[in-house]
Amino acid sequence: MASTTHQVSDAAAPSGPMNTSGGLRAGVCDQLRQMATVQAAVFAAVEVVWATTHISLYPFGARAPRRGGPRHGYRIEHLSPVQRGMLVNAVTEVGTPILLLHGFADNHSIFTLLRRGLLRRGFSRVFAMNYSVRTKDVRTAAAQLAEEIEAIVEETGFERIHIVAHSLGGVVARYYVTRLGGDERIHTLVTLGSPHYGTLLAHLLPTSLTRQLRPGSGLMQELNQPAPGCRTRVITFWSDTDEAVLPAVSGSLHQEGVETTNIRLRGIGHLSLPILPSVVHQIATRLTQLDTEGTPTASVTDISTRTA
Repeated sequence: MASTTHQVSDAAAPSGPMNTSGGLRAGVCDQLRQMATVQAAVFAAVEVVWATTHISLYPFGARAPRRGGPRHGYRIEHLSPVQRGMLVNAVTEVGTPILLLHGFADNHSIFTLLRRGLLRRGFSRVFAMNYSVRTKDVRTAAAQLAEEIEAIVEETGFERIHIVAHSLGGVVARYYVTRLGGDERIHTLVTLGSPHYGTLLAHLLPTSLTRQLRPGSGLMQELNQPAPGCRTRVITFWSDTDEAVLPAVSGSLHQEGVETTNIRLRGIGHLSLPILPSVVHQIATRLTQLDTEGTPTASVTDISTRTA
């Protein structure tokens, strides 16, 4: 299966991995030019405010994530008009479980606003997980993710679910999907500011995990090998001024065998990606869309009433 990339931006994305010195230099230079714009300065202020807020929320995120969303049975009077409309028009799609996966040295508190936004839009099963801040290997975190996915499948009765991942979480989820057979469980993977080809900032911390996140590392080479027949569609949101992904274009993805939509954002900081209403809206919209063939999403197969 050939790679299918849908580029949603007004600038061309790279045609392949940023793993050459020339490609890295060009990507960094472009990023520095974008950071010098007025728009980037405005969003930098937003980034500082949100970073301060996130620090205050961080201790609460250390607690075990709440499972799913509020339960109201079949009642609808508590729903807003938007939610009622989604319930009528996309009842199976909004019921599909969504797992939120955080990034490096973080926890599920980074998704406080995103989770609330998804629930407001009618998604009824929104989960989150924390993997240890002491994680030393992407592969270990991916194995942890696999266990969490199976627990959600068992609990909800859905064969396939969605993942929305921020930063390192997107790398972990991609490893699970493309290297551990996770495409059988994941219908759509949405990544927010994930260094799909590594980040030069990983050179600043000489740990086993950050070594894996360096451009051209053994992990990156393994991760970006072709994934023929991959059933998971991948949607990447990447910003041209993402201060944690260097060069920023590494946040987009071009992998043989993987159906990918790359969405370029302008002037937005790394921590701001999960809080922007426009991003939340796009995620919600795309998770209720049909497949490119026009058939209902496979992720909404409910097996809770089946017998063994």
